[in-house]
Amino acid sequence: MTTVHAMAPPDPRAQPLAPLLDRTWDIIVIGGGITGAGILLEAARRGLTVLLVEQRDFAWGTSSRSSKLVHGGLRYLKQGQLRLTRDSVRERQHLLHQAQGLVDPQSFAFADYRGRKPGRWLFQLGLAVYDRMAGQRARHHYPVDEFLMLAPHIDRTDLKGGMCYLDAKTDDARLVLRVLQEARSLGGVAINYLRVEKLLRMDDRTDGDVNGVRVVDSVSGEPHAVRATVVINATGAWADGLRQQQGAVARLRPLRGSHLVLPAWRLPVAQAVSLMHPKDGRPVFVFPWEGATLVGTTDIDHAGDLQQEASITPAEISYLMDALQFQFPQLRLTPDDVIATYAGVRPVVDTGKADPSKEGRDHAVWMEQGLLTVTGGKLTTFRLIALDALRHVAQRLPHAQELPINSPLLASAAALPLHGGLSTHQRQRLQGHYGPLADNVVAAAEDNELQTISGTETLWVELRWAARHEAVVHLQDLMLRRTRLGLLLRGGGVDLLPRIRSICQGELGWDDARWEAEESAYRTLWQQHYSPTPWATTPESSHV
Repeated sequence: MTTVHAMAPPDPRAQPLAPLLDRTWDIIVIGGGITGAGILLEAARRGLTVLLVEQRDFAWGTSSRSSKLVHGGLRYLKQGQLRLTRDSVRERQHLLHQAQGLVDPQSFAFADYRGRKPGRWLFQLGLAVYDRMAGQRARHHYPVDEFLMLAPHIDRTDLKGGMCYLDAKTDDARLVLRVLQEARSLGGVAINYLRVEKLLRMDDRTDGDVNGVRVVDSVSGEPHAVRATVVINATGAWADGLRQQQGAVARLRPLRGSHLVLPAWRLPVAQAVSLMHPKDGRPVFVFPWEGATLVGTTDIDHAGDLQQEASITPAEISYLMDALQFQFPQLRLTPDDVIATYAGVRPVVDTGKADPSKEGRDHAVWMEQGLLTVTGGKLTTFRLIALDALRHVAQRLPHAQELPINSPLLASAAALPLHGGLSTHQRQRLQGHYGPLADNVVAAAEDNELQTISGTETLWVELRWAARHEAVVHLQDLMLRRTRLGLLLRGGGVDLLPRIRSICQGELGWDDARWEAEESAYRTLWQQHYSPTPWATTPESSHV
């Protein structure tokens, strides 16, 4: 019997861009993070012609530097944001069902210590509301002996027991890529490294509504004018830049969240561990992710240039290490145990609160002179944000098709056959990451490329697939977003670059000079922005 493979959508960069861009689109989406990707998908599902442009790489900004959690947000429940929590819990459940292997359940353990807040009963009340929103019930409290089996390395002094609850985690960059893949299969077009230089207006009048953009191709340097019925600004923390081209007042408060990545053997956690930081009571989490252990997060005002990659600061490293040493004293962790760091900038609407953590996480939508800006919100609720954005422009697009309210977001993937010695977990992971194309990924493997890269959950063939089909323009795209090797391996995975080169250089069509230049640039970038001891640091904040 012949196996029929789904077709990978063609890369727009495999052909000249001018003929593709020289048309009037229903929608132009600016921004290639999860919000823009969600809008692209929902618009394409409704039969609209839609183009997404991203000035850097897909998921380059916040959407590859998040806390990797698909969660309802217990902290938002505590702050009284019931609607946001309810929507987030429901969307979490949808994603757990539709994106298994990409969005996975994660149990969280929270220790109950004598004299520390929040106490058992208050925490359990919050969890009961959390469960009700998800339409489920579960046991939450465990006595000391049982809780230590779930979290054996925590501090035992004054431990009374603990609570467990269920949330979910994901690879945020791969979630963006999966959503883009789905949109492209429905006719949506997404192009990275295409920078919006200027908003265009009807009849070139300065007071007319926005009806297009002037973009510059960062690869070729060529400019293009592209027209559309609707232009949507989905650039997240960068949204004020486009709005201010029209004289709008800045409304965003960029907040930085920084994280540490440690080897799983050095900080072993089967359950995620959640704690309140001993200095300021902010929540900190530690959980297993992609073969390593992730620790986060800070929440501080970001004073750096948004056009430069954000970096963790020494103060933030100390803050997170203090939390680890407080919760896991017997492990004797030090900064030398950290493999990598990363920092992302969150788009939060500024309401003037003194404590950045008290700012709301709801999204906002503004229509200004024909430019629709959608920003803020959470990774978990990207579908709802996209639908809200499309509701705001529905009158301009009356030919958009109606969809059933509960229609699936992502296409189902056929079960992978038991070939190549893949485990059940590996097969499910591939199906979640690549959907209907998972079998194509496996079929692309050459000798020994279905093996896992040590210290990660990534298969070698995923590098080949990304280089061949996923619009890799620079080596950093491959190492930091198509795969997460730059975060999961000490030194950013530079020790593996010879083998990665043997797999990917031909697929990318790079000559030796190009590869060596890309490798040099990647090494410098990683050291500056992802190393535990970065050369360049983001300006400090007085509050961590």
